[in-house]
Amino acid sequence: MVAPDIQAELEACSRIERDAATSRRAFLGGAAVLSAAATFVPARSAFARSQPGLPAKPPAGFTPLSAPGQVVKISKAGCLEANRLFPKADDAREMLRRALAELTGKADLAEAVKSFVHPEDKVCVKVNGIALQNMATNKELVLPFVEAMIAAGVPPTVLEQYPGFMQGTRITARNVPAGVSVVWHSNSDATMDWRDIAGTARHTKFVRPLTESTALINFALIKDHSICGYTGALKNMTHGCSVNPQDFHDHHASPQIAILSAQDVLTSRLRLCIIDGFKLMAHGGPLYKHPEYVSPHEAVYVSTDPVALDAIGADLVEKARAGFGLKSLADEGRPPAYIQAAADLGVGIADRAKITLREVTI
Repeated sequence: MVAPDIQAELEACSRIERDAATSRRAFLGGAAVLSAAATFVPARSAFARSQPGLPAKPPAGFTPLSAPGQVVKISKAGCLEANRLFPKADDAREMLRRALAELTGKADLAEAVKSFVHPEDKVCVKVNGIALQNMATNKELVLPFVEAMIAAGVPPTVLEQYPGFMQGTRITARNVPAGVSVVWHSNSDATMDWRDIAGTARHTKFVRPLTESTALINFALIKDHSICGYTGALKNMTHGCSVNPQDFHDHHASPQIAILSAQDVLTSRLRLCIIDGFKLMAHGGPLYKHPEYVSPHEAVYVSTDPVALDAIGADLVEKARAGFGLKSLADEGRPPAYIQAAADLGVGIADRAKITLREVTI
C-alpha cells in the first residue's frame, strides 16, 4: 500500500499527464509538432539574459572537466539483486568508479570527483525517485559518489522534488555521511525572482537548493515519458528543479525542455551527469504504470554532456520499444524533439555521428 503523501504526489503527476494528453490532442499532430519545435526556439541571445547572482562560477583557479559529446558506458552482467529492483552495492560502486576513471583518467573515485568539484564549491546532487522504489536512481550508485565528495572535502546537498520521491531512492538523512543534507523542494522552495522563459509565454523560478549552489551533479534514468517521449538527464534538471514544471508540458514539452536547459542557472552549474541504467523503461513512464515494459539494462553511463546522454538514451528506449512490439515514439505522436532543440541551443551534442561512446564490460 502506498503512503497517503506519496499517493497524493503520484496523483498530481497523473493529472499532469492527463492534462498534457488533452493538450496534445488539440495541438497540431505528430509531424507538425516537430515543425513547430523547430520554429518555436528563439535565438540563444533571446533568452540567455541573466539576473544578478544567478550564473555560477567555479572557484578561482579551478576548471571543471568538460568533454562535450564524450560518453562512457560501463556494463556488468548479473549486477542486479535477486529482486531485480536494486543493484548490488559492490557492483554499483565499482561500475561508477570505472566509469569515472574512463572519463577522467583517475582510478581513485575521490580523485576522479575532484575533476568536477572543488572544496570551495557548494554542490547540489539531483536524484530521481518519481517511480518510487520500482525504478529510481538507486542509493547504491548515489551514495558512493556522495562519499567520494566527502573524501574530496565537498559535502553536498541531495535534492529531490517531493519527500515521497526521495523515499523512492532510499536515500535518507540516516544513511548519508555526516555533513550531507537531504532535502526536497515540493515545487515551492525558491528565492529567485520569476524569470520569463522566452519562446514559451511562461515564467518560472528555479529552486533554492540549486540557485544557492555553485555546482550541479545530475543522477538520472533511462525512461519512457508519456508526455515528452523520453526522460533522462535534461528533464531531470529542467522539470525537477523548478517550481512550476507543469507549465512546460505543452506540445510534448518540446522545445520547452531545451529552452529551460539552456538557462544560465543550469548551464553555469552542471558539472556531471550520471545515468543509473540498471533498468530501462520502454513504456509507462514517468511513473511505473507498465512494469511488463521494464527490463534489466545493467549499465552505468557518465558524461558532462546531458544532450549526448539523452540522444543515446532515447535511442535505447526506441530499440526496446521495437523489441516489445510497441509503436515508435514518433508514431505515437510524442517524439523527444527537445533533444535536438537543446543541441541547437548549444547545450550539448545530439548528432550520434559526433558522439563518442566508450563501452566497457567488466
